[in-house]
Order: sequence, then C-alpha cells, then structure tokens
Amino acid sequence: MTIPFLHQLFLSNKSKKLYGRYISLDHIEPLIEEIGKNFKADVIGSSVLKKPIYSATIGNGPKRILMWSQMHGNESTTTKALFDIFNVFSNSNESQIKQIIKSCTIFVIPMLNPDGAEAYTRVNANGVDLNRDAQSLTQPESKILRQVFNEFKPDFCFNLHGQRSIFSAGNTDKLAILSFLAPAQDDDSSVTPNRKIAMDLIYRMYNALQIVIPEQIGIYDDSFNPACVGDTFQSLGVPTLLFEAGHFPEDYNREITRELIFKSLMLGLDIIGNVSDLGSHHKFYFQIPQNEKLYRDIIIRNVLIDGVVKDIAIQYEEVLKDNLVEFIPRVDSIEVSLNLFGHREIDANFQKIIASSELKLDNEIVYVVINNEKFSLFS
Repeated sequence: MTIPFLHQLFLSNKSKKLYGRYISLDHIEPLIEEIGKNFKADVIGSSVLKKPIYSATIGNGPKRILMWSQMHGNESTTTKALFDIFNVFSNSNESQIKQIIKSCTIFVIPMLNPDGAEAYTRVNANGVDLNRDAQSLTQPESKILRQVFNEFKPDFCFNLHGQRSIFSAGNTDKLAILSFLAPAQDDDSSVTPNRKIAMDLIYRMYNALQIVIPEQIGIYDDSFNPACVGDTFQSLGVPTLLFEAGHFPEDYNREITRELIFKSLMLGLDIIGNVSDLGSHHKFYFQIPQNEKLYRDIIIRNVLIDGVVKDIAIQYEEVLKDNLVEFIPRVDSIEVSLNLFGHREIDANFQKIIASSELKLDNEIVYVVINNEKFSLFS
C-alpha cells in the first residue's frame, strides 16, 4: 500500500462522528451497532461499573491479529483510527482491502476500559492501571483481554496507546509523532524469533511512513516489565507491537496523528497479509531512534527572575470539563538554560515578566505579560 493510497482511503472513510480527545462508550456504541451489520460484533464482558466491552471481528483468513485500544481511558486517538478502519473494511472494494480480509482474521477490542474512558483517566474504576495487571489479573477488564488472547490464539498482537507531548525521536529536536516498540520478554531484552518478527514489521511501517513524517518516529522504552500486557504476550511467544499516538505540531485534538495511526495500522495489516519472510529485516529496527523526553508544550526563554536569567517550561494538564478536554498550562520547571524544546516558544528578551499567578512549580499559569504584551498560554 502506498501512502497516497492510504491518504485517500482515510479521507473517504474517516468516521465523522468521532472527534477530539474525549471518546467514551457513548460515542462508540452507535457506531458499534453500525459495524455489526458488516462484521461480527459482540459483547465479550463488562467493566468494573458493568459497562459492556465490545469486540469486532473482521476477515476470515489464517493470520490472526488481536488489537485492543483505550486500555488507558484517556488515550483515545487509536480508538478513532480503529473506527476509520472499520469503515474501510465495510465500504471499500479495493483489491488490497479484499486481500487483507482473505488473508487475516482481525479481532478488535476498541475500548477495553470504558470506565476510564468516561472519566478520562488512565486507570479503571478501581484505580488500577490495566497495563500493570497482566500477571495478577485482578481486574475484570484484564481477565477479559487474557481470555480473548487464550481463546483467539493470535499470531500478532497490536497494543494501541497514546503518548504525551514530551517525546522527541532521539536526542534531537525532532518530535516523536509516533512511537513503536517490540516489547522485551525477559530482563535481557533477548532478540527472540517472535521479537524479530515484531521488529521487522515495525521497521517496514517506519520505513513507509518516512515520506510523511521523516525522522519523527521513535522507539519506546523497552525495559522489561512482566506486569505489562505487551511484555507478557511477547513472553508467551506471540509477536507483539506497541503503537503510541503522539503529538503533531498544534494538533492537540490529535486528528492528524489519528490519520498517521490509521496509516500505520493499515500498513501493518497489509504487510502481515502479503509478506512471507517477516523477521528477516529485524536488524534495521535498531536504526530507529530511541525516544527522549526533550519537549514541553511551551517554553518561555530568557526570563529575568531575581536578577538571574532563566527558562520556564509549561506543560499542559488534560482536564475533563463538561465532556470536553481542556488543556491547563502548569509550570513544569524553572531553570537556567533549559536543554529542552518547546512546541511553542516565547522569548522574554532578558526582561521580567508578569504572570497570572506565582511562578512556582505546578502552578497554573494562564497568561504572561512581557513588555506590556499579553501572551495567552492556552492551546
């Protein structure tokens, strides 16, 4: 599949009923009913608060792919992309789409944590991070995912997440707009046969995406944590891939990133359906830069504070208010010559500034005044 082809496919099939960062069960249930006309859609269990957890099954081919999204309730970009993909498989007559349906069986859980999604929190209703519950299996949502894994017996797992706006692709000023990972399966991060397959698949997606986001894809931290779902499934011998939807400049609603995740997932499915030697190019995976935490949402440079010139980093806190996510600017750090990059940068030109509240770590600062000019810090 080419990137121009995927772009047109996205434009033709984007789900117009999903937009922005707040995606809850109320948003997707009507769409689940629609896709149930074309695919097998089921309720596979319920959450702590007894909300239904849905699945959709696409295709009938021999290569079995398990995907799940919104394990963390406030990571919704990949969920939007999944419904765009559902539309593709419902509406498209393209030969490449038919080939995927013929080659693959895709089992999708579009919202594993509906309670967390409604509250816009990372954790579930019991305050548990489901991505730290892979061994203990204390939560109903964790048990459902493990049961699906055991019964569906996937050949590939796609673990779909969203990452903060702080990441760079390596020690550079290049944003990590997307990140991937072939999770470790032991403390030594051994390059096992199944990890080689995951690494190769990631590299092929990465290589194809260079045309749209060159040098702006990173590899997430691969420290082994057996409590994490991806590490656990990898350790069980199934090639597992982590997808992280990141920040595109000025795209706090993550609508541009949504399309990039859509392209990544479609590329992954196309590669799985058509490539017979996955694993043979795994060494190229190690050429992808590791993520670094070198970005902040706003940096105010060269501020004169008590006779010392300092930089102020502002990071947004995401807060759900009236079913909308607001981005609240908070002071993240105040240091001499911060070695960080800002998605937005303001130069105080070695002058004092007036802020809406005290310049103190974690304080909310909604505006600053520099040389009688007011700068709003909202996104």
